[in-house]
Amino acid sequence: MSKLKIIKKKRSGRDSSGRISVRHKGGEHKRFLRNIDFKRDKLGVSGRVVSIEYDPNRTSDISLIQYTDGEKRYILRPEEINLNDVIKSGQDVEIRPGNTLPLASMPVGTAVHNIELTPGHGGQLARTAGSFATVLAKEGNYVNLKLPSGEMRRVRKECYATVGNLGNVNWKNEVIGKAGRKRNMGIRPTVRGVAQNPRSHAHGGGEGRSGIGMPTPKNYRGRKAVGKTRRKKKYSDKFILQRRKK
Repeated sequence: MSKLKIIKKKRSGRDSSGRISVRHKGGEHKRFLRNIDFKRDKLGVSGRVVSIEYDPNRTSDISLIQYTDGEKRYILRPEEINLNDVIKSGQDVEIRPGNTLPLASMPVGTAVHNIELTPGHGGQLARTAGSFATVLAKEGNYVNLKLPSGEMRRVRKECYATVGNLGNVNWKNEVIGKAGRKRNMGIRPTVRGVAQNPRSHAHGGGEGRSGIGMPTPKNYRGRKAVGKTRRKKKYSDKFILQRRKK
């Protein structure tokens, strides 16, 4: 692992040419980027939780782990993990919160988070605060999971996942409180399309208060905002057993 903390570079939604490529971004407070260990690849080496910290770059809390070989790493903090608890990664470690092992070793009904989609690539699923997936069944080389969105998906049994659900469940109930805090978070104001002029948005123009003035809502580039999506099919769609939108 590299440094545990580096200063996060500000890009303010601009691309390499300096043009705005993502709107409504900019002006965020200076912050550190924590290097999170999503791979949990220190197999067979136990680690102790030495601190529980807030991370401004994500909704879940993080824990600093001191391993027996002297290395320190940040991990996502499961809800049941506290100071001085011991965690471990490996093929046949104990099924307890914070431990990481292959999905093939998980009993049916286990709650897991930080789930790999490709063996060895690190966790990609169920990483936000309060989230977890449930092991539903095992079929051949795959394990069926129910994800936080309600989607049911097949994942290879060699993929690693961490036992337990992530903490900081009440983050979604937090009230921002004032506009200035949103600016500190790097989120700039969003103006409604009907309040803009016609050159800036397809919904703009008209005298007084007006509707969108067309049969189909458009985005700021003039493309259809509802109806047939432009989303292309992915190679991994074949692993989805049931979509979140029924």
